[in-house]
Amino acid sequence: MPRSEEQVLIARAKRGHADAFREIVEAYKGRLFAFVWRVIRNHHEAEDICQSAFVKAYEALATYSEKYAFSTWLFTIAYRMCLNHVRKRKPLSGEVDLSYFGDDEADAMEALANSEEARRLRSVIWDAVDDLSHPQKAAVLLFYREGKSCEEIGRVLEMPTVTVKSHLHRARAKLRDVLSAEIVDDWNVFRFIAPHSA
Repeated sequence: MPRSEEQVLIARAKRGHADAFREIVEAYKGRLFAFVWRVIRNHHEAEDICQSAFVKAYEALATYSEKYAFSTWLFTIAYRMCLNHVRKRKPLSGEVDLSYFGDDEADAMEALANSEEARRLRSVIWDAVDDLSHPQKAAVLLFYREGKSCEEIGRVLEMPTVTVKSHLHRARAKLRDVLSAEIVDDWNVFRFIAPHSA
């Protein structure tokens, strides 16, 4: 959705037009669920968190500042809820689905990502990502999946930009420990397609 159209909807929603906010929900529900699910790794719990995040966003809409992207504000709300949820339950496996990282690639790259070697590496990558902290996982997801800048990620995770860069660096380093440097240096261009069972 173009930002100009989004701002019109937000302005209408702030004036009490619930239909305008429903359009915003429709525009963001898929992306928000993908983010929350990859942090939480539970479909039902992710749905609950997303619903709660949208409700909280609607109730706090008057506090939203147009100088920031609405998605950054919304993801901040959802991430805080994820952290609160994680603190209330047993430690998670930490598994993160990297299936949508990177942009669409050429046919050759797509073929490589779907090759037998890529399927073998996928399993190795999941194991390496298991060791990432929640902030590291969130930083990686927001950077590669959502295309957020380090500054925007810092606003979502409520940390300095330099800390975001550190989280991204450490996440890559952990993968580099497992995979060959040649592959990891270019890992953001691979599109690791998630198994249908995921």
